[in-house]
Amino acid sequence: MKRTAIAVAIGCLLVANSATAKSTPLSVEQRLQLLEDRLVSAENRAEKAEQEVQVLKARQTTDRKEIKEVQERVVVKSETPTTETAKNTASPALSLSGYGDLKIYGDVEFNMDAESRKGALISNSDDSNERWDLNGRILLGFDGMRKLDNGYFAGFSAQPLADMTGFLDLDDAVFFFGRENDWKIKVGRFEAYDMFPLNQDTFVEHSGNTANDLYDDGHGYIYMMKEGRGRSDSGGNFLMSKQIDNWYFELNTLLEDGTALFTDTQYHGRDMEQEKNVAYVRPVVSWSEGAFSMAAAMESNLVNNAYGYYDANGQFVDQSSRTGYGMTMTWNGLKNDPDNGVVLNLNTAYLDASDEKDFSAGVNALWQRFELGYIYAHNKIDEYSGVICDDDCWIDEAGTYDIHTIHASYQIPNVMDMQNFNIYLGAYWSKLQGDSDIGSDDDRYGGRVRFKYFF
Repeated sequence: MKRTAIAVAIGCLLVANSATAKSTPLSVEQRLQLLEDRLVSAENRAEKAEQEVQVLKARQTTDRKEIKEVQERVVVKSETPTTETAKNTASPALSLSGYGDLKIYGDVEFNMDAESRKGALISNSDDSNERWDLNGRILLGFDGMRKLDNGYFAGFSAQPLADMTGFLDLDDAVFFFGRENDWKIKVGRFEAYDMFPLNQDTFVEHSGNTANDLYDDGHGYIYMMKEGRGRSDSGGNFLMSKQIDNWYFELNTLLEDGTALFTDTQYHGRDMEQEKNVAYVRPVVSWSEGAFSMAAAMESNLVNNAYGYYDANGQFVDQSSRTGYGMTMTWNGLKNDPDNGVVLNLNTAYLDASDEKDFSAGVNALWQRFELGYIYAHNKIDEYSGVICDDDCWIDEAGTYDIHTIHASYQIPNVMDMQNFNIYLGAYWSKLQGDSDIGSDDDRYGGRVRFKYFF
């Protein structure tokens, strides 16, 4: 290429010199100098063109390497026979709308449990002896997100579940939008701010461990400010939040059937009858600085006469008045020391409900994958009919009682050198104490092996 360019340049110069010689006579030295200058200029242009060709070849090589790396990481395997694909007008393809990013992921969680008694934490059913159980689920998540240059965003999350009994359920189903590091609005099925974190929560059996059926009548109740938190099977959430420097403000609203709070819709020995939906409001204020954070919150039902019972005179008795308060403080040393940091939680909560007052406090710590915690609950029941809950309940009359619970867990990380595969060993022990003689076997204990795999 270089020689060709020089030859072309020489030819052009000879023609030009011939034309010039007819008009303006030059000396032999001047003509040789002019020819040499033009040859040097042509040679420089040829070298520059060759360099550009080399750069283009290098870019093509780099692009091929990057494409090959992506193909090695992501392999899409089509199980459609080649003969069948040939019948289509176009090759099968997966296409996205182009309006944002889509993330697909999964979470496998299966447990092997052994307990001294089955059922609720303080259940005393005659047929509730030892419990040996396999349980768990597989979660498949779909998250969509769209962000603009000015910081605004919108997205969604859908998380269907499938358990080993063949039952299909749903964890989160939420739509959200807002502005980064500023404000956010969420609507759908989800959980709001956790006001009673249990750290590495592997196995802590207690009444009140899910969004619905929190209160199991006649059994121990550990109030953890979950009644207005969300992820309900009978209603939905609407949440607004705001971030200002180290401060975080959140207001969650939960609209649902209030009787879903109680197992079998029973409360203090009576069947609850729904008159209208409840409306919980749950404001949270949080402050954080470095590894330390703290939050205070309350939750309250604003609807009167939402549910209750009819007395002997046919008068409706409201049982839907429930207001709770809580505070939590956390020290997360893993932020600065991922290998040897300590995570410490201190939680407290108080509930003022119809004919019942509940207080709970808990502390737990995590260090080098080992977690240990203690929960104390003190409950006072002012009125109890004792009509429904009889032989299968510890609590069948008004009075006070305490619940002491110790829980522990240990994480075995990176099973088979896979960072997304962990095994957890969990255990708990709990005891109920009341005004009267509740029973000699009023304690509970159990152990769990949990297999946790992310994909």
